[in-house]
Amino acid sequence: MAHHTNKVKSDEIPLQLKSSVLVAVGSNMRSKSGSPEETILAGIELLVAAGAIIKGQSHFYRTPAFPAGSGPEYVNGALEILVNWTEQDTLVNLHAVEEKLGRSRIMRWEQRAIDLDFLAIGDVVCPSPEIVRHWMNLPLEQQKNYAPEELILPHPRLHARAFVLVPLAEIAPQWVHPILKLTVTQMLERLPSKDRDQIKYIQ
Repeated sequence: MAHHTNKVKSDEIPLQLKSSVLVAVGSNMRSKSGSPEETILAGIELLVAAGAIIKGQSHFYRTPAFPAGSGPEYVNGALEILVNWTEQDTLVNLHAVEEKLGRSRIMRWEQRAIDLDFLAIGDVVCPSPEIVRHWMNLPLEQQKNYAPEELILPHPRLHARAFVLVPLAEIAPQWVHPILKLTVTQMLERLPSKDRDQIKYIQ
């Protein structure tokens, strides 16, 4: 299955396309585009059509639904894209792709045809370090009941999710979390081995 990291030479990148965005991709149900893997690939094509350049694309992994028992297994991966979008533009464009592929936002952690999570854009902290830390430290039970009304960057649970960090370590191992000051590799190493072991590489 051809999901290898695709590198773009720096001299091939237009000057205005210098913002590096990290995106987690996932699906655990079929869509009009086909299987979860086919749906994710369709989502990537739509991002390119919207103006994104794919700098890195991980392999796919099979992972348990989160929270545990909430649905079928997911197919997960990660992307690094280069864009000339603002943070809000990026969020709008990711949501637009999800909607085109049949994603609804009725319930949190529901089964979904496509999930494009905006993880980070460079070393941007948004809206403030204090607010990001608040959401990073929110207990799981409160996460189920509360969601931020504003864009939080980096994604407040990025550091705690093996299904995000395992594929992300393929394409951006040295990206440094601007709050924790840890690389993706270091964050992954800090997770319990049982969490890492649940993430299964898809051949």
